[in-house]
Amino acid sequence: MLLALNKPYGVLCQFTDADGRRTLAEFVRQKGVYAAGRLDQDSEGLLLLTDDGRLAHRLTDPRHKQSKTYLVQVDGQIDEAALHQLRGGVTLNDGPTLPAGAEFASEPDWLWPRDPPVRFRKAIPTSWVSITLREGRNRQVRRMTAAVGFPTLRLIRVRIGDHQLDGLSPGQVRELPNPRGLTR
Repeated sequence: MLLALNKPYGVLCQFTDADGRRTLAEFVRQKGVYAAGRLDQDSEGLLLLTDDGRLAHRLTDPRHKQSKTYLVQVDGQIDEAALHQLRGGVTLNDGPTLPAGAEFASEPDWLWPRDPPVRFRKAIPTSWVSITLREGRNRQVRRMTAAVGFPTLRLIRVRIGDHQLDGLSPGQVRELPNPRGLTR
């Protein structure tokens, strides 16, 4: 089984939490599935879940080249120089990143409001960028945008490999067919 979830902001990528925080159990009713990868509590968007360990490994292991694309709202008006740095790879405290896809983006017309809203400062504009990675370090997109001078305000994963968010509302789950070449 392969499921797509639009993980809302503020939800942990686990099914239980001793501290009573929101978890996947609030949205995913299917038993025996677990997240194939993670999204931070303060990130939103596409999360794949499966009951197949091999499939989870193929979806998450960087050797299988499942790219991940994020729409990122950053603090400030991002420029071509910053995008060039992202495309070439950025040096973080745990070493250099692989080159990334990085393009200017517009705020999507399908974007749902976030609760709580992203902070608003009249004197400092925000902008959007699309970033595609082929690796997945802890808080990597946030660290990369901060390293080039544009801290992340909102992060939404819209694609993993061939799987896209495709109109899922926050908290909505959809069953997907097992992708070719990634079955048991």
